[in-house]
Amino acid sequence: MATTDKPWAGRFTEATDAFVEAFTASVEFDQALAMHDIDGSIAHATMLAEVGVLTREECTSITEGLAKIRQQIQTNEFEWSVALEDVHMNIENALTLEIGDVGKKLHTGRSRNDQVATDVRLYLRAQIDEIASQQHRLATALLDLAEREAGTIMPGFTHLQVAQPVTFGHHLMAWYAMLERDIERLQDCRKRVNVMPLGAAALAGTSYPIDRARTAALLGFDRVAENSLDAVSDRDFAIEFAATVSLGMMHYSRWSEEMVLWTSAQFGFIELPDRFCTGSSIMPQKKNPDVPELVRGKTGRSFGHLMSLLTLMKGQPLAYNKDNQEDKEPLFDLVRTYHDCTMAFADMVPAIEARSDNMRAAAMSGFSTATDLADYLVRKGMPFRDAHEAVGKVVAEAIAANCDISELPLTKLLSSNLVTDDVYDVLTVEGSVAARSHAGGTAPDTVRAAVSAARARLSP
Repeated sequence: MATTDKPWAGRFTEATDAFVEAFTASVEFDQALAMHDIDGSIAHATMLAEVGVLTREECTSITEGLAKIRQQIQTNEFEWSVALEDVHMNIENALTLEIGDVGKKLHTGRSRNDQVATDVRLYLRAQIDEIASQQHRLATALLDLAEREAGTIMPGFTHLQVAQPVTFGHHLMAWYAMLERDIERLQDCRKRVNVMPLGAAALAGTSYPIDRARTAALLGFDRVAENSLDAVSDRDFAIEFAATVSLGMMHYSRWSEEMVLWTSAQFGFIELPDRFCTGSSIMPQKKNPDVPELVRGKTGRSFGHLMSLLTLMKGQPLAYNKDNQEDKEPLFDLVRTYHDCTMAFADMVPAIEARSDNMRAAAMSGFSTATDLADYLVRKGMPFRDAHEAVGKVVAEAIAANCDISELPLTKLLSSNLVTDDVYDVLTVEGSVAARSHAGGTAPDTVRAAVSAARARLSP
């Protein structure tokens, strides 16, 4: 005979194999959904009572029993059983033991298929909100640092070669632009997460007179899923979240790479506090930027989870399949990884110390004002392509003389009568950044204006 502790055991003639029982169980990881499962069950019971499927007394007994179970879980007194497969059956079994046969009525009008889909969406919605709060802290820290360093000169790079002078504040606002898109994407993703599957039951809906709109309102969903087949089998929202996280982590990885470079002796652009670094077990002089390095490393696992979820769904026919049990562990790890990396940066960014002398010295190398000299000639009437070629020859002169172009005598700059003493005004790094005062430029006042505008856009 089949074991009697399974809710589906009626048509089975033998007990589940012990290995299969352990292999197919999800309770070791999906108990993370427990609070959301209880929230969904209370809303479902409330709605069933309002439409007359449950009596008021039954509903009260169920909700009070669930409240006790919630407390047991929160205080780590709840005993989870692999034999009961998942978080849903563990809680339902505990409820029946707590209040008797009334507990068996809770599952009326729903299936574990729509139940788990609802739980995951409730979980992810809450996690998105928590990540958003960390993003807000990070955004605020970036803006504060960019404003503080709006006038700090540093080299801008292309191909990791010195290109033109910029300000550190301007560079940080480029980081902010990435983060702002990440914030927008996460909030847009939340809209599609906040759709309620409950009421789809196993796949076809239910014959009970349920009120899905009422349940959605109780749980704070924006709307209900319109098609029952899609409602129980859709994991687009999880994949979209994974894609959003992957983009965000890619940005964090780029920032990390720059921080790793900038803290090196070869650059020496910034200093990170000791509390965000570690040392070496053998080299006593080492101060390693482990937080940025680890964030850079965790980006790979995030990309892997996105590919895992895409692959999980690519061959599934409608509607629900057991494959979907595999959506949770990658999703839970994505949430934890993105939240923790965002939190780490939100803590670390305000403590970044700019080593402005080193930054300015680096900006003075590599002929970073060569473009300014070309622009100067163009303003004097020379066609740009001719100016480009002429300045290239000036750079060759400076290389031969082992000096910067700003250190060349006027006679060496150009033989053209277009060049006068005022050329030296545009060959300073300060003059170079100040000249780029248009919207989106690197001039200090422009950076401060960009910071002010970004603060106005940032939601409280």
